[in-house]
Amino acid sequence: MAQNSLARARSVQRPTRQEMLQRAPSVQHFWEQNKDLFQDAWKEWDGRDSQRPILDRSLYDPKLRDAVEQAWKDPGKEIAVKELWKEVLPNVYEAQFFDPDRLSALRDYLANVADADIPLRPPYGISLNRGGAMLDSRSAGYIAAPSFQAFYRDLMNVYMRPISRLLFPDTIGYDTQTFGFSIQWQADADTSLRAHTDASSVTLNLNLNLPGEDFSGSGVRFFDPKTRQVAELSFAPGTALIHHGSVPHESMPITKGERSNIVLWLYGDRGQVPRVGGAQDAIPAKERWTVPPTLNDGFAPF
Repeated sequence: MAQNSLARARSVQRPTRQEMLQRAPSVQHFWEQNKDLFQDAWKEWDGRDSQRPILDRSLYDPKLRDAVEQAWKDPGKEIAVKELWKEVLPNVYEAQFFDPDRLSALRDYLANVADADIPLRPPYGISLNRGGAMLDSRSAGYIAAPSFQAFYRDLMNVYMRPISRLLFPDTIGYDTQTFGFSIQWQADADTSLRAHTDASSVTLNLNLNLPGEDFSGSGVRFFDPKTRQVAELSFAPGTALIHHGSVPHESMPITKGERSNIVLWLYGDRGQVPRVGGAQDAIPAKERWTVPPTLNDGFAPF
């Protein structure tokens, strides 16, 4: 009997993590050569375990979920969504995004993904990230499980994009493309991610730590280029920070425990982003609550 896709994917000889992080030429060939195999393996894996956690909208904070659902029905009610986001620094907002009591389902699912033993590509440039993976189909070695991709697309299209347009009106038209990756930081293993800006119009940083899963250090430090204000934020389980990609920020060293995050980006076709300080034209609410018809352009920032 021919070996099934899942078994073949698990047995394929894969590059070392170091080779992947260094982007050795052979690594790109590895992902291109095995792309179809890995997609088939994830489909097979997805259909094998009926007990695997279900990823659906029950994971979201109930207040956010209800407000977003109402805004999609009647964009005139979008103010209820905006009121859930607190501006904690200039152009940096925070809100409860996932329900802490349901967050374990997403974490368990991602743990199952790690145990699937299908090759996953770690995010480039985050060399000390111990358990990260690429989430978007534009990225080689991404989590191609259909159930995860359905959840991911819903998160980006139904939640992140309209919220981004609501908080940052200049991003509309520069938000047709999606990108995402996960991060796991560990004390005594990971240090920090130096100050940088993102190649995004908007960045959404989601804390996946569970209640009681404490860590210390590893805050996110933001730099306001206008006021030269520097502030460090630490966010609670299931909360999110959202900001323009152009806002300089860095992840500080973690000193105790572990921190798990998902980082999501929106940007325009072929990586276009709005001009810093550009005009923010008023648009009708109904334009914010739409999904652009633009197709995935295949461009990946890294």
